[in-house]
Amino acid sequence: MSSKNPKPEVKRLKGLDSLFGEEPTPTQSLPTQAITLPEGQPRRYFDAKAIAELTESIKQHGILQPLLVRTLPDDKYELVAGERRYRAAMAAGLDEVPVVIRSLSDEDALALALIENLQRENLNPVEETEGILQLLALRLGTSKDEVGSLLYRMLNDSVRLTNNVISQPEAELVKEVFTNLGLMSWESFISNRLPLLKLPNDILEALRSGRIAYTKAKAISKIKDETERLTLLEEAIAQSLSLSQIRERLKQASSVPEGDHTLKSRMDMTYRRLLQAKFWDDSSKQKKLEKLLAQMEALLAEDSTTPPTA
Repeated sequence: MSSKNPKPEVKRLKGLDSLFGEEPTPTQSLPTQAITLPEGQPRRYFDAKAIAELTESIKQHGILQPLLVRTLPDDKYELVAGERRYRAAMAAGLDEVPVVIRSLSDEDALALALIENLQRENLNPVEETEGILQLLALRLGTSKDEVGSLLYRMLNDSVRLTNNVISQPEAELVKEVFTNLGLMSWESFISNRLPLLKLPNDILEALRSGRIAYTKAKAISKIKDETERLTLLEEAIAQSLSLSQIRERLKQASSVPEGDHTLKSRMDMTYRRLLQAKFWDDSSKQKKLEKLLAQMEALLAEDSTTPPTA
């Protein structure tokens, strides 16, 4: 590429230079209604507060960086990069937005969207992990499951100081992708990020929605009982518990006798969840709760009754 042209903000992955173009592409304006969102967008969660702040900024200053779109049939365009700006522009009521229009295949559009999201946006750890896997699968021409298997074989090779897999062309391509992304090493990705995708669904969804840090999520995931895990997860989010506080809760839970874990601990956690429940204005649920409460009060009355003396 000629040195006269400014380098784009993202680092280029070898083999994808042609996607960025050799010459600057002029900015145009398009009606917001003419732009559709892609089905395979790497980012799934958008922080409402951040979007609101960006919306206010766009109302005052407009969109300073154009969106990247590609042409579709029927005079339509598909968004490739810049979904946060697009959503904020829609919220701001803009009829038109500045865009750069490119002719891209499905594969090229996905590659650019992934790179844009990985290097320009603040993806949460789960989205980032899934995005990197998707990019690797695209570069290797295989599935994400097969990429995961290759990565673990590479790590085993590295630990055992062998070259059975790590020197193969596929492994070299993996290392090249991580070097050019500049986010983390491939070893760190395998050790610290891939395990996130194996977390329980409740933990994974909290992570994906950005409600909890992944270090806290990994600690909470050690709880095997689903009810206990969900209770602590909800408390950690609602009360903004620190990692040390979460570990202290885990330590306390592990010190409870086994019999208490199956009943007493469940009762305690159910009570805490009950206090946080949102059905106090639901009359049908209140009636059910009243019946359960009456049964518990009857049990307590039996327990407190002094047996007759002989």
